[in-house]
Amino acid sequence: MTASTVVAILPAPQLSSNNFNRIFIAPYRASSIIGLNSSKRPPAELFGQNSFSKTREHHKIRPAKVYARRAEEQRVIKEEAPQMLETFPSFEITPGLAHPLGVSEIESGINFAIFSQHASAVTLCVILPKSDGMIELALDPQKNRTVNIWHICIKELPRGDVLYGYRIDGPQSWHEGHRFDNSIVLIDPYAKLIEGRRAFGDVSNKICSFFGTYDFNTLPFDWGESYKLPCIPEKDLVIYEMNVRAFTADESSGLDPDQRGSYLGVIEKIPHLLELGVNAVELMPVFEFDELEFQRRPNPRDHLINTWGYSTINFFAPMSRYASCAGGPVSASREFKQMVKALHDAGIEVILDVVYNHTNEADDKNPYTTSFRGIDNKVYYMVDLNNNGQLLNFSGCGNTFNCNHPVVMELILESLRHWVTEYHVDGFRFDLASVLCRGTDGTPINAPPLVKAIAKDSVLSRCKIIAEPWDCGGLYLVGKFPNWDRWAEWNGKYRDDIRRFIKGDAGMKGNFATRVAGSADLYRVNKRKPYHSVNFVIAHDGFTLYDLVSYNSKHNDANGEGGNDGCNDNFSWNCGVEGETSDDNIFALRSRQMKNFHLALMISQGTPMMLMGDEYGHTRRGNNNSYGHDTAINSFQWGQLEAKKNDHFRFFSKMIKFRQSHSVFEKENFLDKNEITWLEDNWYNEESRFLAFTLHDGNGGDIYLAFNAHHFFVKAEIPSPPQNRRWHRVCRWTLI
Repeated sequence: MTASTVVAILPAPQLSSNNFNRIFIAPYRASSIIGLNSSKRPPAELFGQNSFSKTREHHKIRPAKVYARRAEEQRVIKEEAPQMLETFPSFEITPGLAHPLGVSEIESGINFAIFSQHASAVTLCVILPKSDGMIELALDPQKNRTVNIWHICIKELPRGDVLYGYRIDGPQSWHEGHRFDNSIVLIDPYAKLIEGRRAFGDVSNKICSFFGTYDFNTLPFDWGESYKLPCIPEKDLVIYEMNVRAFTADESSGLDPDQRGSYLGVIEKIPHLLELGVNAVELMPVFEFDELEFQRRPNPRDHLINTWGYSTINFFAPMSRYASCAGGPVSASREFKQMVKALHDAGIEVILDVVYNHTNEADDKNPYTTSFRGIDNKVYYMVDLNNNGQLLNFSGCGNTFNCNHPVVMELILESLRHWVTEYHVDGFRFDLASVLCRGTDGTPINAPPLVKAIAKDSVLSRCKIIAEPWDCGGLYLVGKFPNWDRWAEWNGKYRDDIRRFIKGDAGMKGNFATRVAGSADLYRVNKRKPYHSVNFVIAHDGFTLYDLVSYNSKHNDANGEGGNDGCNDNFSWNCGVEGETSDDNIFALRSRQMKNFHLALMISQGTPMMLMGDEYGHTRRGNNNSYGHDTAINSFQWGQLEAKKNDHFRFFSKMIKFRQSHSVFEKENFLDKNEITWLEDNWYNEESRFLAFTLHDGNGGDIYLAFNAHHFFVKAEIPSPPQNRRWHRVCRWTLI
């Protein structure tokens, strides 16, 4: 062993353990051969001018001896009998480039670059293919740091199947917002692929470590010569919110077990989407997340499996366990593209539900440090420097991503661009988007830089951008979300007003009329359009449509939170009996109510969105926050769909196609007095629950609609049809 280097090999790497083999390149100190202190600057012999000039001088890693070490304590506890490796790779190493961030292939090799403003030491950790050791390369801040970016280039690294991460050390001053811990190997925020456990929900591997990886071997994906983007106008969209895994995970999907719950499984069910009539899918989170995060320690929720995925580990990598056959990250990337291509070929757009408001790393009480927290907590998260540097929590999940910090903003923009350019997605729905409207100290700001940048970005210019315009800190921005005439919004007021009118609440007729006419009170501002209101009665949060008409109260005991989770303001009505019933009259009433809701949604001005499973009446047994159940509670029940094909499903499909075949429901602009006639003179009667109106298309193609939310029949006079026309009944519940 030379005097300039200490190289140590530690116990064999297991992806399911926190202990790894390590080859640690760090300064040698004559007083202690086992003092591997990564926070010290490497000597000139290791990363000096002779090693890191801009020419092709290089440093070669020498053979190593073996030591035992407890990773969780980050200290050597005993020295094993030293032994020499029979073979060991030799690398040519240069300082590398500061840009681009992440891993890139450059002429001189594989380049690694990571941002950390407050770090005092950064160590690159690499596991080679089929290797039994982790190589650790301590970066010299004099040679491997450009301003706040740490970087290194290794020429001889393979072009794929390499796992990597970082150990980062820095100030331990908690009150200043720092959370450095160099015992943890951290994920590169710019990693394009993530390797972890291969099989979804594999509890035998619940304590799994996640690493970045890369693939420069695979040829670019072949999108095909005839391939084209659907480019559906926003006014024509009918959105289907769905979960990739839950769509085909159930045995009733009829798919091979290796294909269930995968991107390829979605492809197999495209005929169903076409039969239903939707032309856009809004995929619940597909960024890498740890579905077993609740099971890492004993707690009341340690029986749950995070099926929804609102707990992002990395913003660039597709969820690897949605690959078929437990194929891993490279397969997941390829199959995601196959799914997008197949959906596009079918004329269906792909919108991603993205979670930039928080990450999986939780709070300070029970942190799950995998990346940002350990890289530079003070930059990536909002912290309260007036309260001992505590994390601010506007997400309800323990932390809040610092979205309008320039570095974090650029990360988010690069992530969005990546999904558009690499995966060809058509748009994004931003979870708890009001967080994006907060400054670095959490204060709401009127013109948030990130929201504006997304609206103005040239790469994102073709994309649909949809805000969930509220957060868990009370910043409710429905109708007021900063928009630059581009942002659409989940219209929470539409949901509430439609629910309340159809279940028969008093005084809701005027609100109901406003909502079905396009919510002009909210969106008729500047150049905003009716389609900027994403109308929904049901979404993944809350009751399913069947449960909305079957339960007055939530039933969330299975979630392990004592029934305290989930919304209490559901505006639901069980039609007379809580939950399941054998009463045919109640069952028939519930069926009519579900159709009432769907019809109201499909005749409303704006962009309709429905939830996966509502087309057959999926139930979660009253659970209105079922994020943690990888069971039939969330999984699409294909057998139930078949049983409802000739009634419930047929109606839902027909109504979607009726909407799409009548332009009067898909107006570019808000309705004027020539386009709608309100057949109403009883607006101010709080007890009136009847509303009728006629829509005019200007060519005599009028459509008359009447809604009766009374518990009794109301006689209504249908207006005379246009000249040389006659009325044709489309639907009437008393005849069903």
